[in-house]
Amino acid sequence: MSTPNADATTTRKYRRYDEAFKRQAVEHWLLSGKACRRVAAELGVDQQSLSQWKKAFTQAAPAEVTGTLEALQAENRRLQRELHRAQVQRDILKKTLGILCEPGDNALNASKP
Repeated sequence: MSTPNADATTTRKYRRYDEAFKRQAVEHWLLSGKACRRVAAELGVDQQSLSQWKKAFTQAAPAEVTGTLEALQAENRRLQRELHRAQVQRDILKKTLGILCEPGDNALNASKP
């Protein structure tokens, strides 16, 4: 007869996680500011696995870093253009509002008898 512990160890199944889950788990850990142990418990994963995933994702290949850097620079340029356009629109609206709110000479003369 086999002991209950022996059966439990032989039937133990290892869970596999896809890369998207691993990246999200690491991102959650880094952004939350919580301890690795706590985040691992929240997600139901092994603490060592979470640490290994972090090492794997932070040691990106140079080609990945270059691609990411170029993407960030392009996004930055796009956001700068959008900000400039919004600032121009805001300035136009301020000027228009200023013109409409200024009392004209006719308004002052109309109130006098």
